[in-house]
Amino acid sequence: MPDEHTVGDAVYAKWPQTNLWFHATVVKSKKGYVTVRFNDEDATVETLPDKFVSAEGRFARSGSKSPGRKRSRSRSRGRSPGRKVKASPSPVKKTTTSTRTTTSTRSRSRSKTRVMRAETPTRQSARIQAKQIAEDVVDANGLTLRTSTVTSVTTTTTVNNHEASGTTTTTKTFVAEELVQKSRVGKTTEKDFGGVIGTFVMTLVMPIFIMHATFVANSGWVIKEHKHIAVRDLVDRRAIAIYGGWFVFQAILAMLPLGRVVEGVTLRNGTKLEYRCNGFIALLVSLAAFGAAVKLKYPVTIVCDLFPQLVFTGIVFSIVLSVALYIRARGCSNAALATGGNSGNIIYDFFKGRELNPRCFGGAFDLKFFCELRPGLIGWVMVNFCFISKDCLENKYPSYAAVLVAVFQLWYVADALWFEEAILTTMDIVHDGFGYMLALGDLAWVPFLYSLQVRFLIDNPQTYSWYTLTGFFLMNLIGFLIFRGSNSQKDAFRKNPYDPALAHLESMPTSAGKRLLVSGWWGMCRHPNYLGDLIMAFAWTLPCGFKFAMPWFYPLYFVVLLVHRAYRDDLFCRKKYGTSWNNYRERVKYQIIPYVY
Repeated sequence: MPDEHTVGDAVYAKWPQTNLWFHATVVKSKKGYVTVRFNDEDATVETLPDKFVSAEGRFARSGSKSPGRKRSRSRSRGRSPGRKVKASPSPVKKTTTSTRTTTSTRSRSRSKTRVMRAETPTRQSARIQAKQIAEDVVDANGLTLRTSTVTSVTTTTTVNNHEASGTTTTTKTFVAEELVQKSRVGKTTEKDFGGVIGTFVMTLVMPIFIMHATFVANSGWVIKEHKHIAVRDLVDRRAIAIYGGWFVFQAILAMLPLGRVVEGVTLRNGTKLEYRCNGFIALLVSLAAFGAAVKLKYPVTIVCDLFPQLVFTGIVFSIVLSVALYIRARGCSNAALATGGNSGNIIYDFFKGRELNPRCFGGAFDLKFFCELRPGLIGWVMVNFCFISKDCLENKYPSYAAVLVAVFQLWYVADALWFEEAILTTMDIVHDGFGYMLALGDLAWVPFLYSLQVRFLIDNPQTYSWYTLTGFFLMNLIGFLIFRGSNSQKDAFRKNPYDPALAHLESMPTSAGKRLLVSGWWGMCRHPNYLGDLIMAFAWTLPCGFKFAMPWFYPLYFVVLLVHRAYRDDLFCRKKYGTSWNNYRERVKYQIIPYVY
C-alpha cells in the first residue's frame, strides 16, 4: 500500500519516464497523486502517482536473510567488534539493493594487498539475464509511457593474492536497473530564420501576407492597394462557427478508437510516445460529409462568400493557440522542451515553440501531431471543393483545369494521410516545438494559401486541349512517383535495414550507429522526396498560365522552403553524424536536383 505523505516530507521520488529515484520534498498530496520538488539545481516540480513516491526510510539497505550468510557464521578473524564493516553511503541520486558477503584473511600489509589486487589477473564469470518489464509510467502531463529495460546481473569475482597471508574471495550479487539518465535540454544557441530579428519580422509578415493574398484573389487577382477594411468587417459569427466547428469535428475524429496506434521515435529521455493514425479515415468521413451536404442542398458555398472572414478567424485562432502554448510551456519540465525553442528569448521561443509534444486529455490528444495533418490539410481539400461547387452552380460546366488541379491536391493529401505515421520522423515532430510557426502554418497558411490555384482557375477559366491536360497529369504523376518512391524506400530502410527486399541497396555506416542509403532514389540526391514535391507543385501551377503572379506563389514559396529545409537538415546531420556526414556528402553530391543543386 502506498505511503501517506504530508507537505514537507523528505522522500524519494521516481523521475518521470525513467527508473531513477531522487531525493525530493512533498509539495502537495491529493487523490492518489503527489506533487514533489526534486532537489536538483532547477528545483523541478512534478506530479506523480503516489506509488512512485516513497519515504526515505524504505530505501535503507537490507541485509541477507539467509542464516548461512550471517556474519556470526564466518570463521574470519574479522569477527572482532573492532573490525566492523562500514557500509558505503547510499548515493544521493540513485538506490540499488545489494547483498554482500565478504570472507577475508588479514594480510601482512593492506596497502600491499591493494596494489597486488590491481596487478593480479582476475578470473571473472558473469551471468547476465535481461528481462523486459512492461510498466506504465504517468508523467506530470498525464502521458502513458513505457519504462526502460530492467537487467538482472549476477557477478562472481575471485581474486587470488599469492603474496598475502591468505586468499580474499568477494562475492557480490546485485540487481541493477538499466537506467535512462536524466537528459536535460540545454539553451538554444544556434538560431534559425535569422534569429530574433528574422522571427520577429516573420511573426508580423505571415498573417499580413495571408490576408493580402485573400484580398488580391477577391479583387480580380490584380496586386494593387486595397481599400481600408475595418476589423469589425472581418469578424463574423458564422465564420467563427464554421471554423471552430471544423476544428472540433476533426478533433473528435482524431480521438475515435479507430486506426493503428504506432510509436514515435525515441525521445531524449529514452521513451517513446504513442500516436493514433486514423487520418485517412478522417479524410473519408469528411468527404462523405461534404457529399451529403451537397446532396441535401446545404449551402456549402457559404465558405466562398465568407472567405475573408474565415481567413481572419483562422489567423486569430492560430495566434491565440500560440499564446496559450507558450504560457503552458513556461510551466512544463525541462525534459518536455524542444531543443530548438529554448533560447530564453520570448520572441524567438514563441515563434519556434518551446514544448516539443504538448498533449491534453490525459495524454490522449497530441496537439502538434493533430494540427500537422488534420484541420489544415483536410481543410485545404474542403476549400477547393467548396469553390468547385460554387463554380458548378454558377456555370453549366466546371473548369476542367480547376477540377484536375483539385484532384491532384486531393491525391497529395490522401497520400500524406495514408502514410500518416511517416511524419513522426520529420523535423517538425522530432525537433521543432509547437509554437507560432507551426500553428499559423498548419491552421491558416496551408488551407487558405495552398488553395490559390483552384480559386484562380475558377475565376479565370483556362481552356486546354486533352493532350495538354494529359501532359499536366503525367508531370504530376512523375513527381508523385519520385516523391512516394523515395519516401517509401527511406521508411522501409528505417524500419528494417536488413530486409531482403532492400538487399540491392547500398548503404554506409555512421558514427551514430545508423546507416545512410547511398543508392536507389537516395543515391541520386540527398532529398529526392523534395524533388518530387517541387515537380508536383509546378504541375499544379502551370495550368494557371503566366499572366498573373499570385498563383505562382505556391511553387516559388516551396522552392525557398525546401532549400531552407535542406540546409537545416544538413546542419542537423552534420552534428549528429560528424565526419561520417562529410563522407556521405562526398558520395551523394547533390542536394535536391541531380547535376544542378
